[in-house]
Amino acid sequence: MALSDLWFVLIAVLFIGFMILEGFDFGVGMGTKFLAKTEREKQLLIHTIGPVWDANEVWLITAGGAMFAAFPHWYATVFSGYYMPFVLLLIVLIARGVAFEFREKVDSPKWIAVWDWSIFAGSIVPPFLLGVLFSSMLKGMPVDGDMNLHAGFADFVNIYTVAGGVAFVLLSYLHGLLFLTLKTEGPMRKRAKEAALRIYWAAGIVLAVFIGLTAVYTDAFASRQAILIPLFAVVLILYALLHRLIKKGREGFSFTVTAVTLAAVTASFFIGLFPNVLVSTIDSAFNMTIKASASGEYSLKLMTFVALTMVPIVIGYTIWSYYVFRKRLTEDSEHLEY
Repeated sequence: MALSDLWFVLIAVLFIGFMILEGFDFGVGMGTKFLAKTEREKQLLIHTIGPVWDANEVWLITAGGAMFAAFPHWYATVFSGYYMPFVLLLIVLIARGVAFEFREKVDSPKWIAVWDWSIFAGSIVPPFLLGVLFSSMLKGMPVDGDMNLHAGFADFVNIYTVAGGVAFVLLSYLHGLLFLTLKTEGPMRKRAKEAALRIYWAAGIVLAVFIGLTAVYTDAFASRQAILIPLFAVVLILYALLHRLIKKGREGFSFTVTAVTLAAVTASFFIGLFPNVLVSTIDSAFNMTIKASASGEYSLKLMTFVALTMVPIVIGYTIWSYYVFRKRLTEDSEHLEY
């Protein structure tokens, strides 16, 4: 495998890791608006992700950095062409992070309400925007022969990209609710389970619609059907079993299924794109390929050496932090203030 192909796979893995880990804390953030009924319950939900949410976001930062270093042309085209969506993404992620730190610093209902809405917006907008981003890249964008992107509103927002965004939002919320069944006790655990059973059908329908639209609006199945058809078949079978797993209280298996579903949907974008990094709707000759967008061989070798050294440390730290904060929480737990 060429180093450029390897780094395309590594970037896909980073985005998959981000959607699995940040997906559940996005879902918990949505739960602060839909699930929590009292201030104590909001504190409980925030505390379940308090020790890990910022570490989860590192996966997104690392993925962006890896794109910049390994595929500078891809990075330049995407980050300039998607400038406004990325600015919005950055604003809501910053507002969310600040909200976690600030909301309990002033004992004022108005102050807390502002930061509660920041947490909600910072939890529901990012998965939607990332779904739109991935879907539009796979569907194709107007990229010219100089790797400039000339996108209009309809290129960003159309039935396929919106379906991708809504699918990520609903799957993240379901993933977050199942995380809460693992991390809480008492009424909140029961309520999270009941909410997961309700949102299950909506998320499943949107997931099935999104898969169907992928076959209609993209060339992914035509070029990668040998991989995508078995992949989505496994996802749909697992998802069909998920309702029974939730009802039986198999919380670990249920959470694993939503993690696999998010991973498979994210991976499908990269599988469909390969060997391109961006599809052009102007002319297929303008498709940005992995090889043409990659850095030089020396840079990729150096990056590979650094990654092989640092990635085990990052994975080890992540596992350790989840182990340390593995305890279930209740409303009666001490030190819920964040």
